[in-house]
Amino acid sequence: MKLLDLHINGFGKFHGKSMDFQDGLNIVYGKNEAGKSTLHTFIRGMLFGIERGRGRVSKNDLYTKYEPWEDSANYQGQLRLESGGCVYRIERKFSKNNKEVHIINETLGKEIPADKAFYDQVLCGLTETSYNNTISIGQLKSATDSSMVSELKNYIANLNTSGSMALNITRATAFLKKQKKDLENQIVPEAARNYTTLLGEIRSIEQEIAAPEFENQLTAYRSMQKNVNEQLAEKRREREELIQKIAKGRQILNSNQFDGEDSIRTYLQKAEKVYGEYKAAKAASEKKSRPVLAIFCFLLAAASAVLSAGSFSGILRLPVSSVQAGAIFLIPAAIFLFSGIFLRMKIKRCQKELELSAGLIREIFARHLGDSSISDDAMNALSGRMEEFIRLNSALERSEESMRKQQEEIEKLQKQAESCSAEIEEQQKLQWELEKKLERLSFCRDQVAALQHVIDENDRLRDEVTAIDLALETMTEVSTSIRSSFGLLLNKTASDLISGITGGIYNSMSVDENLNIYMNTRTKLVPIEQVSSGTMDQIYLALRMAVARLMQGENEPLPLIFDDSFVQYDDERLRTALKWLSNTYDGQCIIFTCHKRELQILNEEKIPCHLMNM
Repeated sequence: MKLLDLHINGFGKFHGKSMDFQDGLNIVYGKNEAGKSTLHTFIRGMLFGIERGRGRVSKNDLYTKYEPWEDSANYQGQLRLESGGCVYRIERKFSKNNKEVHIINETLGKEIPADKAFYDQVLCGLTETSYNNTISIGQLKSATDSSMVSELKNYIANLNTSGSMALNITRATAFLKKQKKDLENQIVPEAARNYTTLLGEIRSIEQEIAAPEFENQLTAYRSMQKNVNEQLAEKRREREELIQKIAKGRQILNSNQFDGEDSIRTYLQKAEKVYGEYKAAKAASEKKSRPVLAIFCFLLAAASAVLSAGSFSGILRLPVSSVQAGAIFLIPAAIFLFSGIFLRMKIKRCQKELELSAGLIREIFARHLGDSSISDDAMNALSGRMEEFIRLNSALERSEESMRKQQEEIEKLQKQAESCSAEIEEQQKLQWELEKKLERLSFCRDQVAALQHVIDENDRLRDEVTAIDLALETMTEVSTSIRSSFGLLLNKTASDLISGITGGIYNSMSVDENLNIYMNTRTKLVPIEQVSSGTMDQIYLALRMAVARLMQGENEPLPLIFDDSFVQYDDERLRTALKWLSNTYDGQCIIFTCHKRELQILNEEKIPCHLMNM
C-alpha cells in the first residue's frame, strides 16, 4: 500500500489543505507548531477514525484536540491510497453527530463497504494499536538510558508473547495480579454456608406451613359466623315479636284480673254460681205463697193471742182453769208469730240476695260484655268470653313455651357465635403466624436467590482468578522461552536490520530468557545498558521495522511514517539510516521533520526524495 494524496476540509488548524505523496522517500518539512503532528494524526484518523472520549477524558482527547478551530461542523477530509493495483478514496466525517465513511474504488468506479475486510486488505491486518507500534514510528520517548532499556525489554517481551506492542508484559503482569487480588477481595466466602443454612430454614418453614393447623379455614368460619348471626338475629326478632304478643295477651288477661286458666275457670264458676243464686233468689222472690203464709201466720198468732187474753179474763168459759187456758192459746200465738216473723225475714233476705246477686252479675256482664243486662244469653256470652280467655291463655302458654325454646335456641346460637368468634380469633392468630412464616420464607428465598447470584458470582470470580493464574503462568512460561517461536524469528529479522541501521557497528541482536538484550560484535556480546542513547534509538527502529516486516508477511510493503524519529541521531547515524532506508526498503517512506539536515544528507548522497514544505 502507498499513500497518494490527502485533502483536509477541516482538521485542527487546517482548512482546505491538500498534500500529495510519491513513491520512495517523502520529506515533509515544517518548523515546530507548523502542523506536522496534525497531518500525521489526520492520516491515522482517516484509516481508523477518531472516537470522542467520555466524561472528563473528552476535554483532552484527540477528538477535542483536533476539532477544527473554525467551522467545527466541517470536521472531515479525504485520503487516496493505492493497494493491490486499485486506487481507493476514503471520505470520512469525524463529527460526533455524523461519522459517515465512504470508500470509493476509483479504478472500478464504485463504492465499496467500509468493513474490516477492506482494512485487512490494505493494512495487512494491522489494528490501530499495531499501526501505532510498527509502521507509525516516533522517537523513543524515554528520558533516561535506564528507562530506555526497560522500554525495549517490554517491547520485545510483548512482541514475543502476542506478536504486538499492544501488551506491556511488566504492566500486564502487575495488572493481572492486581485484578486477581481485587477479584479475591470480591469473593464472599460465607455465601455457600449461609446459602445452605437458609435452604434448611426454608425446608423447615415449608414443612411447618404444610401442617393442617395452618390450613386457611378463616373464610369458612366467617361464613359460619355470618349464618349463625343471621339465625340469631332472626330468632331474636321472632322472640321479640313473641314477647310483644305475649305481653299484649297478658295485658288483656291482667286487665281482666286473670293470671291463668284456673283463675278464668274459677271466675266463670263464681259467675255461674252468682247467676245461679240470682236466678234462685229471683225465683224465690217471685213466689206469692210466702207473703200470704206469713200474713196467715201473723193472723193465727193474733187469733191465738186474743184467745189467750180471753181465757185470762174469763170471757171464755172453758172447762179448765184460766191460766191453763191462757197458756194453751199463748203458745200457738207465739209459734205463729215467730213463723210469720221468720217468713217475713226470709222474704227480705231473698230480696237482698236477689239484689246482691243481680248487682254482681250485672257488674260481671258489664265488665266482660259491655252490657249489664241479665239473661241466659248474656250468661252464655260470658261463658263464650271466658272460653276465649282460656284459649288466649292456652295460646299464651304455648307462646311462652315456644319463647323458652327460642331462648334455648338463642343461647345455643350465642354459644355457636362465641365459638365461631373464638375459632376466627384462633384462625386469625394462626394466619398471622402463617403470614410471619411466609414473610420469613419470602425473605429467605430472596436471600437464597441473592446468595445464588453471589455464589454464581463467586464461581465466576474463581474462574477468572483461575484464568488469571493460568495467564500469569502462561506469560511466565512464554517469557522464559524467549528464544522459541516468534522470539527467534524476531531476533533473526531484527539482526538482519541492525547491521544496516548501525553501519556495521553491530551485526546482530539477541534476547535471552530474562529479556536481557545483547548487541553482537565480532569480539563480544554488549549488553544494551552499555550502548548510547542514539544506539538504543537505532535498536528501537530496527525492532519496529522487524515487527512491521513480520506482521506484513508476504504482502506488499506498507508505508513507513516517521514523526521526528531521528531527533537523537547524530549526523553520521542519520546518514547511515537514510542510506539504509533508501537501499533496503521497497515501500513508501514519509518523514515528518523540523530539521533540514535530512534533506541536506539526501542531496549529498544523491538519494531522490519528494519534498513538501508546510
